[in-house]
Amino acid sequence: MRWFRFAALILLVTVLQASALANLNVGPDLLLILVAFFCFYCNTTEAITTSFVIGFAADLIISPIPMGVHTISFGVFGTLLAYVHRVINIRNMPFQAVAIFTTAILAGALSQLLALFKGQVVAANIWTILLGVSIYSGIVGPFLFLPSAWWMRIKANRFARQ
Repeated sequence: MRWFRFAALILLVTVLQASALANLNVGPDLLLILVAFFCFYCNTTEAITTSFVIGFAADLIISPIPMGVHTISFGVFGTLLAYVHRVINIRNMPFQAVAIFTTAILAGALSQLLALFKGQVVAANIWTILLGVSIYSGIVGPFLFLPSAWWMRIKANRFARQ
């Protein structure tokens, strides 16, 4: 793993998520897409580490939710996705989209549940927002894997024969 490139990528995506996509009520969660990317293309230890770090970055930019909620939810479901990837090789774009969608639903639901336990009031339309973010993340996510793999210098031969 090239950790300097990882830090630069997380910083860039965090700033992009906080500035350009913050005005959208429903849009893709780029940080969650990166969690799935590292779970698919790195070994298990690196995937778990990156999941917790990306969750911490998500906690820094999302203000109404208490600190630590995304760190826990991204860490738990990133770890689960990394272990699932050890058993099932998820390299096709439709399967990656389904995995991102499922991870986004589960991580979002857990983060909202933890925020509710922390005493934060949950919005009335949270399931609409959660479903919309998950759908957009599942659609956009696999298309962002190749530029991320290029930046991280990870070999991601999507069209190679196996």
